[in-house]
Amino acid sequence: MLRMVPLPGTGGKRNVMTSLALYIHWPFCLAKCPYCDFNSHVRDRVEHDRWQAALIADMAHEAARLPGRTVTSIFFGGGTPSLMPPALVAALIEAAAGFWTLAPDVEITLEANPSSVEAARFAALAGAGVNRVSLGVQALDDQTLRFLGRLHDAGEALAALDIAQRHFGRVSFDLIYARPGQTAPQWQAELARALAFGTGHLSLYQLTIEPGTRFATLVREGSLVPLDEDAAADMYAMTRVMTAAAGLPAYEISNHARPGEQSRHNLTYWRYGDYVGIGPGAHGRRLGDATQRHRKPENWLNAIAVQGHGIVETRALDRAEAAGEALMMGLRLDEGIDLAALSARFGLPLDRLIHPAKVRFYADLGLVRHDGDRLTVTPAGMALLDGLLGELVAA
Repeated sequence: MLRMVPLPGTGGKRNVMTSLALYIHWPFCLAKCPYCDFNSHVRDRVEHDRWQAALIADMAHEAARLPGRTVTSIFFGGGTPSLMPPALVAALIEAAAGFWTLAPDVEITLEANPSSVEAARFAALAGAGVNRVSLGVQALDDQTLRFLGRLHDAGEALAALDIAQRHFGRVSFDLIYARPGQTAPQWQAELARALAFGTGHLSLYQLTIEPGTRFATLVREGSLVPLDEDAAADMYAMTRVMTAAAGLPAYEISNHARPGEQSRHNLTYWRYGDYVGIGPGAHGRRLGDATQRHRKPENWLNAIAVQGHGIVETRALDRAEAAGEALMMGLRLDEGIDLAALSARFGLPLDRLIHPAKVRFYADLGLVRHDGDRLTVTPAGMALLDGLLGELVAA
């Protein structure tokens, strides 16, 4: 088992030996978006009672291995969790409270599509215990929403945002930029409009062409041309300047928040704390093991019936692999990584974690900063993060 210490950046307030994040995956959508490579499925009918029992069984399997933990966050992801009946959401929160202790300030997030049908459930979802919602707005004009395959229009999105802000203490929404043909002035205007809505958190993602998606097929056929990388990098730089000026600075490569409004659940991932993932396709990291659930909903349900849980693979991570994952996750954050704490946590010397000569090289280029024990990626480096990680991380 890996030696664990309080995570860097937490101030010692959340001890990884006791705190835990819980992810619940709801795999169903009304339609598959052409850019999406998440584990989402379209089904004509869903037996909610069967799914409630199965998800609770999957949760019970994790609880038996992690007794006495305090859950600091619950995240309903998907798929489209806002399609879940609020009574099912309430039952899963209640089950989690029975298996573990919920922190007094537990963050309970649900991803939602901003359609009028789903927005009508917001009051009931808040009553079920959800206190933070993340809306998949994605764009603020109808033409782009159609291009992205979204089922809502801009009017529905804005109405849903208004309803969400009335019912939930914390609201975030997503936008996708660096789209084919998009110009910097167009994104500047759209982002300025988004910032004016006053939410405490924004997730702003550059459009990525993921393998196996409809967009990937269109690119291969030549009917879709991704935006030039230099133009996308310029939009990224502009995004950081505008969000910082509005009081929502970047705290992770694609996430921006007012102080205190950061996603605590996602910070657990990025700070490499323990988290369990239940439901089809969910990943987990706990007690030095990596877990993976069956992806296909029917296969996951069959596994629950046969073995009492949905896990298809549990794999023990060696120290070097776990340290490498912790580095790659932590360097996504503007706070960076405390290398001394990481070295102590995994029992590895510094040169087993990073390539010191490459750190010096990229520091001279202004892409990283190495101050004492702390290594951070600069805003200029964040635009090149994938390539930098491959250069810097030795573990």
